[in-house]
Order: sequence, then structure tokens, then C-alpha cells
Amino acid sequence: MRHTFDEIEQPGALADRAALFERYRARLFGIAYRMLGTVDDANDLVQECYLRWHQADPVAIEAPEGWLVAVITRLAIDRSRRLDVERRSYVGQWLPEPLAMGSPPPPDRHAELASDLSMAFLVLLERLAPEERAAFLLREVLGVDYAELARVLGRSEAACRQMVHRARERVRSERARFQVSAEAKRELVERFVRALEHEDRDALLAVVAPEATFISDGGGRVRAARRVIQGGSRIVRMLLGIQRKWGDVRDEIALLNGEPALVSYRGDLLISTTSFDIDGDRVVGFYRVLNPDKLKGAREARAVNGSR
Repeated sequence: MRHTFDEIEQPGALADRAALFERYRARLFGIAYRMLGTVDDANDLVQECYLRWHQADPVAIEAPEGWLVAVITRLAIDRSRRLDVERRSYVGQWLPEPLAMGSPPPPDRHAELASDLSMAFLVLLERLAPEERAAFLLREVLGVDYAELARVLGRSEAACRQMVHRARERVRSERARFQVSAEAKRELVERFVRALEHEDRDALLAVVAPEATFISDGGGRVRAARRVIQGGSRIVRMLLGIQRKWGDVRDEIALLNGEPALVSYRGDLLISTTSFDIDGDRVVGFYRVLNPDKLKGAREARAVNGSR
């Protein structure tokens, strides 16, 4: 069942304002993180939302959750606009910051999409304008009705419906065509790791789609491909070259953004993460983060079966 703004407390429940805010903290972080793609920026906005919550007149707040979601969304739209400008000067490809998660769904999820925190999904969101991104998230992920969406965004309901429709069509056209179970994803990542470990080109080509793409984000801090690498055979050739050159790197399979991913170490130093976009029984997208500034959120990643 989708969560809606009808499930709210009355103003009298504001007696313990800090405790009430904590009830929604994970949900607010989830909105900000999906909008911005970085943990620090998301935490900053949650803190700003917390300050505004305590400064607001409690009598004027009829629906605490709706009020908080509206505030975090507006803050995220403003921050997104600034970040979009800053990222034009980013060195190479920009990817969202990977986020370590345990196996249970995060507490802000009610009926959200199964992969609405995946790296592939976040990359798609980045291609939407900030307001479109917010409209799509609130409507399609959180189930907010159009009347409330119009209030949050300061637009008419018709304009909001149009924004959501455009965003939905774009996301659907670019998302993987097949829904893949968590078990199947993990098994495919395990096959990929085994093939890479044994430098088995044919086995790698069997799991990497011919139309696959590989995006790496070094941020100018470490060496990384500055252009998107396209084509399964090119990607496999590159991966085998890296494997032969850096044979001392240890890969572990862990949960990042709710899906199986690789965390790679040299000794005890985390040097990269690799997330996958899986369509059916092949990998169609690789997202490798090497920028050390973006690896903080992955250091607590939990290894799962299949690590080596």
C-alpha cells in the first residue's frame, strides 16, 4: 500500500518535536539523497529542515509529515540547481555517491519501487531537471497526490501532471526492460567476479551485454576514464587489462544502494566501488566510483555471500 499524506498526526502530537522529527528523519534523508546524490549534502538539508521545524509555529502545522516533506523538497530543488551548475566543471563523469545499506529495506520505504535507490535509478534521475526530479519522486516513489504535489512545488495540478508524465516516460524509456530478483542479481555478480578473477574472456562476454556501458568517476582525484565506454567487448578488454595490471586488488560483493555491488580494496584501503545495471541475465551498465571523496558512504558496506 502506498504511503500518503493522509496518515498524519494532529497538531497536539507536536509535544515532543524532536522525537516526531526523528520519526521522519530517514524519509527526509531518502528524498534529499535521491535528489542530490551525495550523503553530505543530504545530511546538510536534513539538518536545515530540522532547524526550520523547530523555528516554525506548531499551531500552524496541521500535517507534520507533509510539512517536513514539503520543506526538504524545496530545499533539495534549490540545492540541486546550484549543484547542477557546479557539476558542469566536474572533471570527467559524475556519479552519485554510493550508499552502504544492510539487507533490510531502509525505514523510509513503504511501497517505493524496489530499485528506487539503485545507482542506475539515481543516474536516470540526474538527467531530469530538479523540479521534474522532485515531482517524479514525490508522485512515483512516495505516492503523493497531485493536489499536495501542486502545493509543495507551487505549480498547478495540471502542470504537475505534465511534469510527472514527462519524467515517467523518460525514466521508463531508459530503465532496464526486465525486473530481476535480488537473488538473480547477486548470482550474476558472483559469475562476473569469478570470470574476472580467472581472466575468462568468454565467461565475461557471456554476462556483459553487447550494448553495455561503463561509467567511471574519478573526479580528477584519481585516474579514471573521462568518457563513457560503450560496447561489451571493449569493456571486457578494459576490465581484463586492469585485472592483469592490478592483480593485488581484492574485490568483495557487498550491498550498496540496496543492490549487490563490488567494493574493491588494495590492502585495507577502499579504492573503488562498482555498481551494476542488470537487464535480464546480463549486465547493461557499470558504474565505478573511484573518487575518494565519494567513498565515505561505502566504507560500512556489508559483505554478502560470494565475496572473495
